[in-house]
Amino acid sequence: MHDTDLFWKWFMENNEQLTMLGDLDEQKQQSLLDELQSQLDNYCEGLTFEMGEPTPSGRTVIFSAEGDMDLFRNVLELTDNAPDIDWWEFVAFKQPKGKDLKVTFDKYHFETKKMYFMQLESEEEPDILGIRVALPNPVKDDDDQLVGVYVTLEAMIGEFDCSTLIGYLDTCPIPDDPIKAGFRPLDDFPDFVEWFKQQRDK
Repeated sequence: MHDTDLFWKWFMENNEQLTMLGDLDEQKQQSLLDELQSQLDNYCEGLTFEMGEPTPSGRTVIFSAEGDMDLFRNVLELTDNAPDIDWWEFVAFKQPKGKDLKVTFDKYHFETKKMYFMQLESEEEPDILGIRVALPNPVKDDDDQLVGVYVTLEAMIGEFDCSTLIGYLDTCPIPDDPIKAGFRPLDDFPDFVEWFKQQRDK
């Protein structure tokens, strides 16, 4: 069992600086964020964080396992043991952002409203999704592009569902008539995933 106490002790000791992060100069900001990541590494290597923009009600920190399901329990352990600190909210896993997204990964830009998807069913693993995504200009055998498509799906439905549900992913060009070819607009994907989970859990 990993010990979360040291991480949260450091966070509380640096709470004032973290709260005023936007008022620090760029070098001090980066140094503080690097130290936060270092403390997170000390707790469990492989975890990352995303700090949201401040709002009148506070600021959110999202802890992620970057899709590594072996580390999911560590993310949950960390957030379950988070202290109650005014102005801060601590969240486990990257949250779903829904549809009509524009995602940039490496040199690629993905617009969900210009993409399509198709479920690839497997009799051997009916509880796992196989997904084919049709892209406007796919590059054949490009791992970075495939990762970018995965990152886009993750942004749509969240880290937990993306990691636990999608077992296979590939890409193809958009057919002349994608709907007739059996594809659906990618913006339908979040609703499809909710439907899939309901069917699975029956």
